[in-house]
Amino acid sequence: MSANPLVLFLRLSRPLFLLGGVLNYALGLGIARYLGVSIDWTLALLGQLWVSSLQLATHYLNEYFDYPGDALNPQRTPFSGGSGVLGAGPGQLRPVVALAAAYSMLTLTALVTLTLLLLGVVSPLVSLLLLLIALGALLYSVPPVRLASSGYGELTTVVLLANLLPALGFALQAGELHRLLALSTFPLTMLTFASMLALEFPDYASDLKADKQTLLVRLGWQRGLQMHHACVFIAYALFAAAFVAGLPAAIAFPPWLSLPLALMQVWYLGRIGDGMRPHWSALTLNAVALSVAASYLLAYSFWTR
Repeated sequence: MSANPLVLFLRLSRPLFLLGGVLNYALGLGIARYLGVSIDWTLALLGQLWVSSLQLATHYLNEYFDYPGDALNPQRTPFSGGSGVLGAGPGQLRPVVALAAAYSMLTLTALVTLTLLLLGVVSPLVSLLLLLIALGALLYSVPPVRLASSGYGELTTVVLLANLLPALGFALQAGELHRLLALSTFPLTMLTFASMLALEFPDYASDLKADKQTLLVRLGWQRGLQMHHACVFIAYALFAAAFVAGLPAAIAFPPWLSLPLALMQVWYLGRIGDGMRPHWSALTLNAVALSVAASYLLAYSFWTR
């Protein structure tokens, strides 16, 4: 018997992936609040709606253009390898469903943009951030550029999530940028990058077979391991440097609580590199948990001070 189409669509949407966008946008809001800016909650919610609708549109487009290659992946996990629900067989959704959902989310993104323009809150800085985020998101998924298959998509995604989303949340409230954004988000950039590399390991063989030129495929898994470990080390070095540069201890130290997850990820990937049989679901869960934990701890620190 075919699965419920609503359940299939929920699996297609993979709503857990929206959490990163929510937390990083909330980090920008938290920094603004920490600096004494009074939060306009209508504006904050409109900004989050814009972020989440664009994120969903990008995800649906990526599912649509990736599904032939994803069908070859026997190592799919809840966090990698696509949703697996697109296809022509029983219990699957037709690929056009993902395309229609993407168009719907892009329409919602455009309507929220128009609302922000009518409210008169789109300054040149906010306009630039909206443009960069939208272009980066679409170029990641849509041919002919399709950064997701170029080896550059990971960097684009990391900058969008860890740098531009906090900057957007802050700029919509404060109308400018602040050095606390850089001190807070640069370490997150490296951790997010490390987690994205970890998420690509289960797909490595199928990406090679489908000739999908992800960063890990371009690097090779050995150099990918080295880059992953280097990014983790640099991330926590940057957290320490941020404290030295003036980030208050009450904000700089909580993200270090995510260090056990980072060390677990380094150790586990190292064991896989040595030939241990991998448990890909455990690896990808840890990768997502590491990125989410670091963002949450940092955002929580700003919101509670």
